[in-house]
Amino acid sequence: QVQLQESGPGLMNSSQTLSLTCTVSGDSITTNFYYWNWIRQPPGKGLEWIGAIASSGNTIYSSSLNSRTSISRDTSKNHFTLQLSSVTPEDTAVYYCARGRQYGSSKWSRYEFWGQGTQVTVSS
Repeated sequence: QVQLQESGPGLMNSSQTLSLTCTVSGDSITTNFYYWNWIRQPPGKGLEWIGAIASSGNTIYSSSLNSRTSISRDTSKNHFTLQLSSVTPEDTAVYYCARGRQYGSSKWSRYEFWGQGTQVTVSS
């Protein structure tokens, strides 16, 4: 019932700001106890948690990406967004949004619903 869908540019130039939107259906992003997460997977590497916005609107970011990350939401449209500034080719990855009752990178099975992922390629 719960579905998430990522949207945004597939190609980026270095130094620009990446903006992705996750549109949610089947549940409200304000539903208590859930975190709405952004996760990515670079080519040939494992999943990396980026950050999340809680149902309350509070945000939490990965320490390694904190300085470049901003997550916000539009409750009227039931979507949340990721902005990642100053991108480089190292930010090339498949980006996912996902719902979970926790945040972080240690227990991926706790994320119940995932978007299909969207490929983002950053050129130098």
